[in-house]
Amino acid sequence: MVPPEDGGTAELLRQVRCAWVIAKKNARVYYLKGPVVTFGIVFPLFFYLSFAAGHDAPVSVMVPGIAAMALFFTASAVGPLITPWERQARTFERLVTSPASLAAIVAGDMGAGAAFGALLALLPLAAALLLTSAHLAAPWPLLAGWLLGATAFSSLGVLMAAPATDTPSQVMMLSNLVRLPLIFVSGVFVPHAQMPVWGQWLSPLSPLSYCADLIRVGFGGSAYFSLTTDVLALAGFSGVFMAAAHFFHRRTRNRLG
Repeated sequence: MVPPEDGGTAELLRQVRCAWVIAKKNARVYYLKGPVVTFGIVFPLFFYLSFAAGHDAPVSVMVPGIAAMALFFTASAVGPLITPWERQARTFERLVTSPASLAAIVAGDMGAGAAFGALLALLPLAAALLLTSAHLAAPWPLLAGWLLGATAFSSLGVLMAAPATDTPSQVMMLSNLVRLPLIFVSGVFVPHAQMPVWGQWLSPLSPLSYCADLIRVGFGGSAYFSLTTDVLALAGFSGVFMAAAHFFHRRTRNRLG
């Protein structure tokens, strides 16, 4: 005879199911909205190409940079928009009064963004592999950077949705004010070794630095940080962003409630 689950385990499993349901709802409702596709795919692609047009960068530099940027923008594009859209539609109040805990809501939003980023960013990655001479040299660092990067960037996106507003444009303005500096110090545009000293000091503060490092190794490039540092840093950023998102979302909910 199977013993009954204790209350703590049963509640944990229920909240995991709630997070899964919220992630599926977000995927169905928000994935292919215009602002998400624009800020997730079109903007980073043209942003990178316009920068690279004046630089004679080899394919081995261009492809990992485009792949890392696409992942960064796609994974962090959904999170900042879901909460304002739900506040506009007056569905957020029903969500926070449902059996789902705030932690489950935040985890569901993060899971939706991570899945969206990891899957949609495969399009430019596949195009680069098919249309250029780039090739995979080390699949495992690429996979680690892809999955951990998607999680960290999505967690950052959920954190940026914490302000008490129902206007997506305000959140996207804040989002870009945060994301653009993280890009410029990440080594995607300018290799770390060619950065000024202040850029090399700031580079470790960007989660994109570690994701791009792993993707670069996946395409046969050399790592700036160690692979262990890259993995631990991305896991650490994910945990910090998720904890901060839960804290600030709770403060916003309490202030509005």
